[in-house]
Amino acid sequence: MREDTRTLVFAASTCLIVSLLLSVTAAALKPAQVANEKLDVKKNIIKAFGVDISDKAEWTAEKIEEAFAQYISDASTDELQVYTWTDDGADAPSKYAFPISGKGLWGDIFGYLALQSDLETIAGISFYKHVETPGLGAEIEKPWFQTQFKGKKLYKEGAPVPFAVAKPGTPLTDTSVDGISGATLTGKGVQAFIREDAAAYADYFNSLKEGK
Repeated sequence: MREDTRTLVFAASTCLIVSLLLSVTAAALKPAQVANEKLDVKKNIIKAFGVDISDKAEWTAEKIEEAFAQYISDASTDELQVYTWTDDGADAPSKYAFPISGKGLWGDIFGYLALQSDLETIAGISFYKHVETPGLGAEIEKPWFQTQFKGKKLYKEGAPVPFAVAKPGTPLTDTSVDGISGATLTGKGVQAFIREDAAAYADYFNSLKEGK
């Protein structure tokens, strides 16, 4: 066999072996990746309900699973995804959370938003997946940005409000939060999909009010 032929055969064999090893490794890691993704979603639903889970030493995977099982129930309908939070000893949910998502600057942003028992006031918000720019749009995942939402109004008298992610420095109202300097398009995206998702869930929350 010629030297150049042997080289090509060796290179092809090496590539095949490496490809097989990568495929086997990816397959082996897939269950763990799926489990981690599900855990991350649960963690962010808990966070949206206003729970401080910043202490990673305290909020282990086991504790997240335990809290989710103890306090949170899936109340989704055929068309809408909804989670409820029920306090210890309570007979009825005290908070309701639903998914929010839409376009940011570079891609889709995913999160959860929770309402207090009045079904109008925001209890908390979280973002668990995005591709926004670090130091700019990615600030949506930081506490300073997310804690602004708590206590703000998403609905008034059953109707969605024109919720705003305002330009930094703009006087705020009970239906707006400060935006992120240098990340105007990310803020506009968050504003747009919060309004859109609030409108999609308005009838559902109004039906809950009527049933109380």
